[in-house]
Amino acid sequence: MTWVGATTWTETALLGLAFVLSAVIGLERHRRFKSAGLRTHTLVGVGSAVFTLVSAYGFTDVAGRGAAVDPSRIAAQIVSGIGFLGAGVIFVRRGSVSGLTTAASIWLTAAVGMACGAGMPALAVMATGCHLLTVTVLAKLGRRMQADPVSTTLVLRYTAGQGALPVALGLAAEHGVTATVLDAKTSRQDGAETTVRATVQLEASPQLVSDLVEEITDLASVQSLRVLSDEGRPE
Repeated sequence: MTWVGATTWTETALLGLAFVLSAVIGLERHRRFKSAGLRTHTLVGVGSAVFTLVSAYGFTDVAGRGAAVDPSRIAAQIVSGIGFLGAGVIFVRRGSVSGLTTAASIWLTAAVGMACGAGMPALAVMATGCHLLTVTVLAKLGRRMQADPVSTTLVLRYTAGQGALPVALGLAAEHGVTATVLDAKTSRQDGAETTVRATVQLEASPQLVSDLVEEITDLASVQSLRVLSDEGRPE
């Protein structure tokens, strides 16, 4: 066993880069209060980098210098494994799909970690930049191209005392959606946690409302969320 080899410092530098870039992607998800945030993305990126580094440098001494080693085999397994992890953050609630962007960011983070482990730092940095460009500039551009705003009513049930409603209103402001709280009622059952039922009116395009509903649904303290039509019926 050799603690420090000829490629140790290269491996350390690439692993450190994977840590930084994965944390950058995770921080963006963390700011949006996603369940898979800073820690999850960082661990995915670092883990992918470690697997790739082991695939590239870890088997030369075991298999022998003259043996044929295929580094792509472990990389292929990483792609398959990340697919299961990404699927775990996608939810369908009352016809609304949430978690797709977070799942895609986990998938991209794994690719960034693999690029670092494969000794391609420039590609990893460019991929991270593309992610930030997509979730900021392209997201704002898409919102500007939306249809005319319409009135939509949300019925939100959440656990009291965890700041779900202020966070939801903050997310609405971040999306450029006008949100007005029409009603809020508190209820509590014997031995159960206190629940708040809030009715919120939104003024925005249907696509903006859909994006906002996805982010609010991801909040840990939110128990349920219904979108009502103009007549007050669930859509």
